[in-house]
Amino acid sequence: MVKKETRLKSLSQGRPKIVQSPRAISSKATRTLIRSHHTLEKQKAAAIAKGDEVKAASIARLIEAQGGIKSYQRASLLGQTSERGGDSSKILLEWLEPVLPALKEQAKKTRIRMLEVGALSTTNACSRSKLFEMERIDLNSQEAGIKQQDFMERPSPEDQKDKFDIISLSLVLNYVPDATGKGDMLIRTLKFLKIQERPKGLAECLPSLFLVLPAPCVMNSRYMDETKLEAIMKSLGYALVKKKLSNKLAYSLWRMESDVVKKTATFKKAEIRSGKDRNNFSIVLR
Repeated sequence: MVKKETRLKSLSQGRPKIVQSPRAISSKATRTLIRSHHTLEKQKAAAIAKGDEVKAASIARLIEAQGGIKSYQRASLLGQTSERGGDSSKILLEWLEPVLPALKEQAKKTRIRMLEVGALSTTNACSRSKLFEMERIDLNSQEAGIKQQDFMERPSPEDQKDKFDIISLSLVLNYVPDATGKGDMLIRTLKFLKIQERPKGLAECLPSLFLVLPAPCVMNSRYMDETKLEAIMKSLGYALVKKKLSNKLAYSLWRMESDVVKKTATFKKAEIRSGKDRNNFSIVLR
């Protein structure tokens, strides 16, 4: 029997906020701290969703004993530095390089709008390129130029001018505490992307969703692999444009093919791989 997933009303119980001025710690210690903190936060969120205040308080004490949110924040910021694998938006710009002339020409007329969910910085590669009209949001903004907002609570666009050409979900989906919430987030991206006439070349890659996940989410999960991820995205009306797998991260760019949202297929939390060393990353579409 599959255990019923618990859901959270807000993403604010998932991805912790980020602060600046991280102290230097080793990459191994960074990974260990992030994994441990992430696991405990998921357990605490599940306890909160079930109304188990005693268990939630107990887990909160364990988190504090490991240094609390500040230690996690330092590790998160170090993971974004160039020496640790850094700015994922560089990959997006590399993929868009063949259409840069068209992008630059388009930018003279109407800026290409990008929504960066879970933004950590206003100076990443896409921001510095000056090709895009950037809108950055994060659950707990720590920098001017990043709006403090939960994507799942962001008002739906009223018309085309409020929509975007690109949405970036870089290391965001994996922070959503439950599998159904992950599916809901992917479904919601469809409301924010705009379909319109585009110059030759741009129509092949826009509008699009730039998705970055930790590599183990698709390479070592009991419930997810590249084939299933592509099937999920296809059911939502996305077509794969580019993908890249590194030792740490799985990058992918998905073009939304229509502004008419398809009736999605049902994807449940079904085991694909067995083994005690697998993680439990999963996406559920109802």
